[in-house]
Amino acid sequence: MIENLYGIFGASGFGREVLPIVRGELGEDDFIYFVDLTRGKNKVNNVDVITYNDFLSVEAKNKKAVIAIADGVIREKIELDLIVAGIENISVIADNVVVMDDVSIGAGAILSPFVTLTSNIKIGRSFHANIYSYVAHDCIIGDYVTFAPSVKCNGNVVIEDNAYIGTGAVIKQGLPERPIVIGKGAVVGMGAVVTKSVKPGDVVFGCPAKSIKKGEE
Repeated sequence: MIENLYGIFGASGFGREVLPIVRGELGEDDFIYFVDLTRGKNKVNNVDVITYNDFLSVEAKNKKAVIAIADGVIREKIELDLIVAGIENISVIADNVVVMDDVSIGAGAILSPFVTLTSNIKIGRSFHANIYSYVAHDCIIGDYVTFAPSVKCNGNVVIEDNAYIGTGAVIKQGLPERPIVIGKGAVVGMGAVVTKSVKPGDVVFGCPAKSIKKGEE
């Protein structure tokens, strides 16, 4: 019987980037699948692609999930389904990730190569930090937050649940008594330079970042 069965949810780009990190965790009696709702292909990078129901039916002593899907709302839904099924959403952390001092990271995080987390940081569940991103001191990051590659989150920033920060975005450092806040479900566009707080659900873009779509009141 399989000792540890790993299911990487999402067989597209990010899933394929996470695959080598997960492979590094495999033991002799372990096995790995891609789990995809659409199951458009039978194999991806020499790994079988199966449906969620198939993943549930495979016999194994332990089942572990890695949710490699950028949309935080979808990640949250999948994690809730996994909790009901008794399957752990594990964290995957590349060998060269730098974690400094007093950093708390919730379950289900994916930290890609060259990510840096400095000091006095609190991070919620299922955080994704793609390659070359960093989080500086005294930041609080909620649940199901996604950083695309090369996000620069400077100190004293609060990012609420389900926010998405696009590739190359820069978030200016806040103040201890007045942090910059990225509201729940907000989207910061690629290359944006955020110099002030972003309201929940807003989409911001540009330098300096300005709202191009308002969230629901």
